[in-house]
Amino acid sequence: MLRINQLILPLDHTEQQLNDAVLALLGIEQEQLLSISTFKRGFDARQKNTIKLIYTLDVDTLANQALLKTFSENPNIKATPDMQYRPVAQAPELLAQRPIVIGFGPCGLFIALILAQMGFKPIVLERGKDVKRRTKDTWDLWRGRTLHKESNVQFGEGGAGTFSDGKLYSQIKDKRHLSRKVLREFVLAGAPAEIELISKPHIGTFKLVKMVQNMRQTIIELGGEIRFDQKVEDLIIDKGHIKGVTLASGEQLLSEHVAIAVGHSARDTFEMLVANNVHIEAKPFSVGFRIEHPQSMIDDVRFGPSAGNALLGAADYKLVHHCKNNRTVYSFCMCPGGTVVAATSEEGQVVSNGMSQYSRNERNANAAIVVGIDPATDYPGHPLAGIELQRKIERAAYDLGGQNYNAPAQLVGDFLKGRPSTQLGDVTPSYQPGVTLTDLAPLLPDFAIAAIREAIPAFNKKIKGFAREDAILTAAETRTSSPICVKRDNDTLQSISTQGLYPGGEGAGYAGGILSAAVDGIKVAEAMALAMTTKYAEN
Repeated sequence: MLRINQLILPLDHTEQQLNDAVLALLGIEQEQLLSISTFKRGFDARQKNTIKLIYTLDVDTLANQALLKTFSENPNIKATPDMQYRPVAQAPELLAQRPIVIGFGPCGLFIALILAQMGFKPIVLERGKDVKRRTKDTWDLWRGRTLHKESNVQFGEGGAGTFSDGKLYSQIKDKRHLSRKVLREFVLAGAPAEIELISKPHIGTFKLVKMVQNMRQTIIELGGEIRFDQKVEDLIIDKGHIKGVTLASGEQLLSEHVAIAVGHSARDTFEMLVANNVHIEAKPFSVGFRIEHPQSMIDDVRFGPSAGNALLGAADYKLVHHCKNNRTVYSFCMCPGGTVVAATSEEGQVVSNGMSQYSRNERNANAAIVVGIDPATDYPGHPLAGIELQRKIERAAYDLGGQNYNAPAQLVGDFLKGRPSTQLGDVTPSYQPGVTLTDLAPLLPDFAIAAIREAIPAFNKKIKGFAREDAILTAAETRTSSPICVKRDNDTLQSISTQGLYPGGEGAGYAGGILSAAVDGIKVAEAMALAMTTKYAEN
């Protein structure tokens, strides 16, 4: 078949217009065209009065080979690539040991799934609860101000991505089309089929919950084992080789192939790794606030007269500003039609994050507005120094919010003028359990406050109303990414200091979001499978 990229049509085009555009592009007659299927569909809204749809199509004709020769110099007409996923190994009939997977977020989920599909029957150890019980515990904080330290937005089945917008797109290089494998597995587990079609797919929390449950069941049916409420307290290491793990209960599980995919908030696990001389380095991350505007305002600015069109959905944005003090401020994890949620995993701290349902029909749009910071200049020293900086900000946010898990908040107009807020305007904050109006300036380093104050008016030039007086800033956004990197070998994906230990996903510093974490999980699973297959063959 032929893969046609960048076929552009009006937003309100008909199927016949799509058909005719393909015929005109290829220079063929209708009787030569066998089929057209949409691989991806996106849109270009840079000109809001003339929004265009952008298609990637797979087309079958009676003259595929001749057309490929005719358009050999056209980068937008090529043969459809082979995107079928093929396992790299198959487990031997008798396994001396089963691989262990620590963590059951997107990365750990796909490590376990791919290993199970190859017959390796993994044992998954998740410190939190299954997603149904975890959801109840999370609502205890949002509605009742009660934090469950091992079962919350960060910890439990599905990982932090379960309580998010469920975005399933990434900018990673993906020559093997592993992201397609991820989307296919999600659809098989109950995700909407359209996630394989649209250019910026998302699922939303409610659909993610059911999907994660179904994927867990698939792993179990393939011989895998999922253990919840099982916190790994220590590693068993002998002469630089992993030999197993010790659980909080004291139980020891032996395995010479252990994947660690614990997410960006498992701070005690990072401390345990350092204590075991696993090589860790500090890495850059970002801090800032969540900002909320009416979603209708964002829709109008981005889509103009096409706001509300079902093909476009709720509008998002992506903003970057390079400041005079050499800092960069950018929007992150934008959640159209969503809510700001309490996302702490430690007592006496306040963390904000964003979440949307599949419908994206809540009143407000929200996004993180964050400033990049670097270990070389902003938190030098110990590899875990970034964690201490996060904690310092989160504790201050807890105190400023009233020490009851309220989040400190401020109106944008007051923030820009450097004065505390005392009353809300038309924008109602969505954060639960509640907000306390105050002055956010003391929370972040002076350079970060100065940078955000410069960036918001700059963003207003791109999105009119972004700097509106009553837009809401909610603190603190500190968990944008992991502040550490568990260094691994580029070829074997094993820790450079501990053989048999496979760091993966966002927590280890190798992903940033659901899709990239899942893709990294596939790579880790493949590396483990190849290592185990080689080892058992030698024995």
